[in-house]
Amino acid sequence: MNADSPTDQTARRDWMSALAKADPARLAALMPELPALEPLRPPEIGAVMVRGRVGATGAPFNLGEMTVTRCSVRLADGTVGHGYVQGRDQAHAMRAAALDALMQTDQAERLQTTVLDVLVAEADVARVQRAEKAAATKVDFFTMVRGEDA
Repeated sequence: MNADSPTDQTARRDWMSALAKADPARLAALMPELPALEPLRPPEIGAVMVRGRVGATGAPFNLGEMTVTRCSVRLADGTVGHGYVQGRDQAHAMRAAALDALMQTDQAERLQTTVLDVLVAEADVARVQRAEKAAATKVDFFTMVRGEDA
């Protein structure tokens, strides 16, 4: 994988996002075995500042801190992977880092099909279900046209 290619950077960003957002138990079920790896940076817990914008266009402001866990690993062949996940789940960060490294090897196509595509599809279903639930609570306000206004 050529890390300098914009296409490869976009693909890596997408799979790292899917891994970070995945349910840890589901990711563990889809990938129960970790490959032989060396922790370069063992899972460590910290905090990041979350920023927001009013109306998505206003001036940025600090919303607050969020707990994250990060991890970096090296596979036996020297490939390095990184994992950043929300919360304090060290196993999730380790698994995400291992999968990031594996996605840079010849196993990428198999893992894309068996792990990442499944996670993305399940996330899409959950997103649609949340949208439908929210839409069910929508209130439509309207103004009736009175006879003299016509």
